[in-house]
Amino acid sequence: MDWSRAKSVLILAFLILNIILGYQLWLDVREQLSSNLDWTSLPEDTKKQMEMKLIQVQGKIPSETPALIERTFQFVDEEQDTKRVDLPAPVSSQLIFNEKELRKALKDEVPMIERYVFDPATSPPTSPDGVFRLQYMLDNKWPMFEVSLELLYANQNIVAYRENKVIELESKEKADKEQKVLPATNALGILIEKFLPTGSVVKEIKLGYHGQVYNETLVTAPAWRIVLESGDIYFVNAISAEVYHPKGEQQKE
Repeated sequence: MDWSRAKSVLILAFLILNIILGYQLWLDVREQLSSNLDWTSLPEDTKKQMEMKLIQVQGKIPSETPALIERTFQFVDEEQDTKRVDLPAPVSSQLIFNEKELRKALKDEVPMIERYVFDPATSPPTSPDGVFRLQYMLDNKWPMFEVSLELLYANQNIVAYRENKVIELESKEKADKEQKVLPATNALGILIEKFLPTGSVVKEIKLGYHGQVYNETLVTAPAWRIVLESGDIYFVNAISAEVYHPKGEQQKE
């Protein structure tokens, strides 16, 4: 065997592999950087309103505009959202910040925990009700803002949980009924210009599914959830641009 030639081939192979891996890393970084925008991407009229109303946008503005449809769900148990289930043994509340370990610790008691993701926006560190809220991830991608797993904690331990399970009802909608969602910049612009109070600070903007309950049926549509530093939350329907504020009335843009 020609070891000198084999050595050269191996060196060349490793060089090519490093180039491929480097290129993939560059693509991943570029995709990550381009997946979010900042307030400078907003229209000039919106930026003027921000200045006049002393509004700040500190959270990143997502650039994704996927094609989605309305979806309908049925609650498995009409009282599921209020039923408390005590854990046989307390679990350290610190695990909430370690998703893998949290799922491992609770998988026997909460089999569906794999489908939930912790939602810091609705679980402030000083939460007076002692609740960590996790959102159900539809298709393992889109958070359902009305479907949650609540982990109840006391004395730095998770001691119980509440879960409002849903099942999706068969839809007659087809792929050709999918609609490209309203860009996050448009949704945020609507709020800044017409709804947000003076001095608001936008902390988070997230695309998911938001809906209303009608006779135990949850009718949802794609929506942008905008969370303020004050803890106040607004929803903008990503198809119709209707604005919903849980503390007030549903309004049309």
